[in-house]
Amino acid sequence: MTTILIVDDEYLIADILSFALEDEGYLTVTAGSGQRAWNVLDREKPQLIITDYMMPGMNGIELAEKVRAHKTLGAVPMILMSGAQGHLGLARPDLFVEVYDKPFDIQAVLAKVRSLVPPDLS
Repeated sequence: MTTILIVDDEYLIADILSFALEDEGYLTVTAGSGQRAWNVLDREKPQLIITDYMMPGMNGIELAEKVRAHKTLGAVPMILMSGAQGHLGLARPDLFVEVYDKPFDIQAVLAKVRSLVPPDLS
């Protein structure tokens, strides 16, 4: 099944994204910080990562840089969602395939996700 990692310290946002993506046929895994996401990446191999910018310990750009430097995870597409620092993500097209400001349009996010990684509906 197509797996998406959602990284956000705002659990309500992570849950909303998770429920919406699962309704579309994706398997989701959530992490509340960049460090927890990195621990999840040790055991999960997601086809897409959606991350917040501002999180405790490791922000979304730091997480993305670490993912990009990894030998097997480096090509995984990443989406950044941010309340106020979206411009920092836009300045890094080497890290993110898309940047959304919070609050985000869930339908636009779902459409982008489908274009990047189709759900495995088998």
